Amino acid sequence: MTIEAIPSPRGFTLAQYAVCMNGIVWREALRFLHQRERFVSALVRPLVWLFIFAAGFRQVLGISIIPPYETYILYEVYITPGLMAMIQLFNGMQSSLSMVYDREMGNMRTLLVSPLPRWYLLFCKLLAGTAVSVLQVYAFLAIAWFWEIEPPPIGYLTVLPALILSGLMLGALGMLISSGIKQLENFAGVMNFVIFPMFFASSALYPLWRVQEGSPMLAFICEINPFTHAVELIRFALYGRLNGVSLAVVGGCAIVFMVAAAMAYDPSRGIARRGPAGGEA
Repeated sequence: MTIEAIPSPRGFTLAQYAVCMNGIVWREALRFLHQRERFVSALVRPLVWLFIFAAGFRQVLGISIIPPYETYILYEVYITPGLMAMIQLFNGMQSSLSMVYDREMGNMRTLLVSPLPRWYLLFCKLLAGTAVSVLQVYAFLAIAWFWEIEPPPIGYLTVLPALILSGLMLGALGMLISSGIKQLENFAGVMNFVIFPMFFASSALYPLWRVQEGSPMLAFICEINPFTHAVELIRFALYGRLNGVSLAVVGGCAIVFMVAAAMAYDPSRGIARRGPAGGEA
């Protein structure tokens, strides 16, 4: 009763905003529960890298003592934070794919005609996708624990804010990309020109000092890649430490991507001007 008595500047109560958020998050949760193959595929991809790729390159790509590690580590320990970020990257793009599907089916149009602010609707959608990605990451960590990937116990808690922030950034990027995709068939191009370059041109699979030895130009690209900073933010947080530079980059990129996505879905610029799904007149 107290919450309903507090009006918002737009004329909606906090309870009405909460109902909207609960509906969008619950819808995303139900979709996730009914699409079990989505959960399995989200885990199979990083587990293949962890069990097969890491085992094959363990001797070739041994990792020296670099922050936040205080001793020599196995290669599979090093790539674990990168695989955690990979789960969130693919989940963000999967969420963008679902938005393209919803737009073609008309569900997205129904959502965006709500009297609530458009930016708030998109933020609720983004928050729901981030929550799903965090659950997937913790499921991956639970399996990796049996593979002797054991960060400090406190790391499972300290990494949560990093996962939320990186999930928001990657989800907002996927949302921004979805605003420019008119058909589901075009999503394959996103895989080739966005996801894979972001993942491989980062510190997810190899430390930047090794990249610097092989190609200074590629090392520079990796350093300005937002995904690199998402990986490093998760890596440090998993061991109870804070990487200030990565925190600033990920937080700044998250805000920029969110604002750009909200502008892209504006009726005067976004899907409202594109006409029916598929580019029909």
